[in-house]
Amino acid sequence: MTLTPIKTPLVAKKLFPNYIWDIHTTEKVIYLTFDDGPTPEITNWILAILKPYHAKATFFCIGNNIEKHPEIFQNLLNSGHTIGNHTQNHIKGWKTKAKEYLKDVDKAEKVILSQNKTASKTNLFRPPYGRITPKQGKNLMALGYKIIMWDVLSFDWEKSITQETCLNNVVSKAKNGSIIVFHDSLKASKNMQYALPKVLEYFSKKGFRFESLKF
Repeated sequence: MTLTPIKTPLVAKKLFPNYIWDIHTTEKVIYLTFDDGPTPEITNWILAILKPYHAKATFFCIGNNIEKHPEIFQNLLNSGHTIGNHTQNHIKGWKTKAKEYLKDVDKAEKVILSQNKTASKTNLFRPPYGRITPKQGKNLMALGYKIIMWDVLSFDWEKSITQETCLNNVVSKAKNGSIIVFHDSLKASKNMQYALPKVLEYFSKKGFRFESLKF
C-alpha cells in the first residue's frame, strides 16, 4: 500500500509554498476535485450526484480522454464546473524532461480550448501522481498556471482499502478550505461511488458548501 499520507503534512506545504495545497478560509467551504476524466459511465454519474447538493467541483482532465469523449466533456462544461489541465497523456513528471513535459501540457491545453471555444485558457494544473520537478513547476507558473495539489487524498484508487476507509479518509481529515482528491476513473469507481454521496451528505449536514477552484 502507498505510504503517501492522507493529510498533506505541513512540511510539504512549507517546502513548496508556491503550490496550492488548500484555501485559507474561516468559511465552511470544501473543494472537491476529480482527476483523470472524462470517463464513460463515471463522469456523468458524478455530475448527477453533485447536482442535488448544488455542489461545484474542479475536474482535472486528461487531453487524450477529452478527445475520446468530447460529448462527456461538454456535459462537464454545461454543468458549470471548473476545468483544469492534467496533461495530455497522464505523464510522470519525475521521469520526463521539462521540455517534453511542457509540450504535453500545452497539447492538453489546445484540446481543452478546441472543445471550449468561448472560454479563456485554464490556469489550473495538477501534475499526474502529484509528481513534478522544480523546473517543470517553475516553467508552468511562468506561463500563468496555478499548480494545484491537495490537502486530503481519498485514496479511492487504492484497491487494498475498503470503501468505508475511503470515506473515513475524507470525513476525518477534511476541514474548512480543504482541497480533496477523488478520481473520475474506472479504477477508482468502486470506492469513489461509495464515498462521494456520503461525503456530500455528511458535510452538507454540517453546513458546508462545495465550490470549484477559481483564481
